[in-house]
Amino acid sequence: MNDILRDRLVRKLDTLSDEKAYQVLDYVEFLESKYAERQAGAPAFQRAAETLEDTLRAGRVPVNIIKGTMDAVGKAGRLLEKVAAAGKAAVEEAAKKSADKEKVEETPPGQ
Repeated sequence: MNDILRDRLVRKLDTLSDEKAYQVLDYVEFLESKYAERQAGAPAFQRAAETLEDTLRAGRVPVNIIKGTMDAVGKAGRLLEKVAAAGKAAVEEAAKKSADKEKVEETPPGQ
């Protein structure tokens, strides 16, 4: 999908209520199941959030409750992303220090 089409779709979706947006989502998922050459992939946390959202919708939970729940889940997801990024940075820094230490130990004295 080209960027202009993507932006146009997002602009149109932004004007809809959450209830109507869920109807659009249902239709898009129907089209995907029928015509997509490949299924859209998502990270594990995103898939879990989508499963929760689908479960709430199937249970006929009011849209405003679903919205509040998904907002909270989204915030939790962003927090987990930051924690993961911090962990990755710490591991990279430790690996760099370890490599630097090995270089120092390999250098013969007097050089």
